[in-house]
Amino acid sequence: MAIQSKKIGNLFRIALLGCSLAVLPQIQNVEAVGIFGFNAKPHTSLKPFPKWQEVLKSYKNKPGACGNGQLNACAYKKWKELIDELKDKPKKYQLGKVNSYLNLYRYIMDPINWGVRDYWEIPKEFFAKFGDCEDYAIVKYFTLRALGWEAKDMKIIVLQDLNLRIAHAILAVQLGKKKMILDNQIGLVIESKRIRHYRPIYALNENGWWRYKP
Repeated sequence: MAIQSKKIGNLFRIALLGCSLAVLPQIQNVEAVGIFGFNAKPHTSLKPFPKWQEVLKSYKNKPGACGNGQLNACAYKKWKELIDELKDKPKKYQLGKVNSYLNLYRYIMDPINWGVRDYWEIPKEFFAKFGDCEDYAIVKYFTLRALGWEAKDMKIIVLQDLNLRIAHAILAVQLGKKKMILDNQIGLVIESKRIRHYRPIYALNENGWWRYKP
């Protein structure tokens, strides 16, 4: 998960197995938000994240009609059917179904899937070619947005898995007073305080991004 921007300055890149992440320089911040025992302060500009900006521009793009021979176009259709099925269900139920359904899709690293070190997929690309950790988080984010969840209640978090020693990405969702984690490495949706082996680096959504500190 690389970030490339001349305006950020010196980036310290960490290449890890699975996903890769970039540690960002310190910038003036405003308000603290915490998870996994770390505090975070927000920034409103998404300029440091061109891949995420491109996702936000194009995430509504659709594949061809199911049955036209396009790779996995029918998987996209089934996803839309899932959204229709879940629209009137309780929020906690929605989280569980979204996480379990999307975790069924195959994990494929970007160099194999796209021929580049890092690529952020929109939903139609995920259903056409599957994806890696941030792609699961992205498609879960937009599934919940389609179900009426607000962007302010969700964050895609890039972190380090201290057990596996790899970079990883998850979706954190505010449900009442609890922060719930949707993770392609964990079958169930669980509360963030039950996870001890994640060190968050940064998070983002449509409104901005957050940098974490101990």
